[in-house]
Amino acid sequence: MGNCLGSSAKVEAAHSSRTPSGISKTSPSSVPSNLSIQSYCEASDVSSLPTPRSEGEILSSPNLKAFAFNELKNATRNFRPDSLLGEGGFGCVYKGWIDEHTFTASKPGSGMVVAVKKLKPEGLQGHKEWLTEVDYLGQLHHQNLVKLIGYCVEGENRLLVYEFMSKGSLENHLFRRGPQPLSWSVRMKVAIGAARGLSFLHNAQSQVIYRDFKASNILLDADFNPKLSDFGLAKAGPTGDRTHVSTQVMGTQGYAAPEYVATGRLTAKSDVYSFGVVLLELLSGRRAVDRTKAGVEQNLVEWTKPYLGDKRKLFRIMDTKLGGQYPQKGAYMAATLALQCLNREAKARPPMTEVLETLEQIAASKTVCRNNQSEQKRVHIPARKCKVQMGAH
Repeated sequence: MGNCLGSSAKVEAAHSSRTPSGISKTSPSSVPSNLSIQSYCEASDVSSLPTPRSEGEILSSPNLKAFAFNELKNATRNFRPDSLLGEGGFGCVYKGWIDEHTFTASKPGSGMVVAVKKLKPEGLQGHKEWLTEVDYLGQLHHQNLVKLIGYCVEGENRLLVYEFMSKGSLENHLFRRGPQPLSWSVRMKVAIGAARGLSFLHNAQSQVIYRDFKASNILLDADFNPKLSDFGLAKAGPTGDRTHVSTQVMGTQGYAAPEYVATGRLTAKSDVYSFGVVLLELLSGRRAVDRTKAGVEQNLVEWTKPYLGDKRKLFRIMDTKLGGQYPQKGAYMAATLALQCLNREAKARPPMTEVLETLEQIAASKTVCRNNQSEQKRVHIPARKCKVQMGAH
């Protein structure tokens, strides 16, 4: 976790009690007998989640370490300002060091680097969301989900310990000054990995709806491999004959699906819509909502929609930081895919398995058109449709 996942404007802020009655204080810290760095990092995917689980069952997960608060104070050098990775509405994330064998605090520069998220007692993420994250990440293991190493619950203190993601968030690389612009190939790598993570959640035996898919929740490791983080809003999918889950509307403005915002009815297709928004951000280099823009340009979806299905006009919304270095056909396929994901009719959106397949086809295309923007201004490009091959539902 390379940075603190900032809390963007919530559709509806979460207000959960911080400490439910009867919560037990964390037991003396110990490394679970079956947990090691190797087994943890190479854990096989878990496709079945026993539901529901009590708080006691969640916190006794054999896959996680229960840290003592003092251990994490030592690991982060007493949460010193120079250990701070970032800050948001929920709290702060600090860089820490732990021994890779015993998981005890170690000196800076030795052992394993971790990211320690410390919740503010009055923050946007309450005990319920904290526990949800422990529940899901304590059971689900996938190469495109951030690894949760352990947690701490002492008094009002709520902390989570994750693997360290050295490249920070996708949000930082797309929208903030400083980092080198992401190339087309890296953007597709990020899109594919994120799609793979969502597809894993949606196709688990007990379906999981992520509910907060956005650029700041996609973290990148040293090789720009993406991992989904912040599972506090995750929700179990519908079961039996149910078509949706009815729940309090939560999420981030600009990313939440319109039918979910309007009715509170949540499905996996709600995540697909959010993925479409992030795909637009990857193409355009613009935020989902940007108040610094004027008129329709404030809303990325509304601004880009007229251009997404038009090959001759697509260059107008492409990120200028790409310098025209992207395959014209691949960009058009990605734009067409984004348009499908953003369909106002949830049932008409493709499932994440199809989204992933299409993205892999795009990445397989090796032809790169140089200086696309200038070429498209002076050369007439026939407006023939580019078929986006989809797999079976």
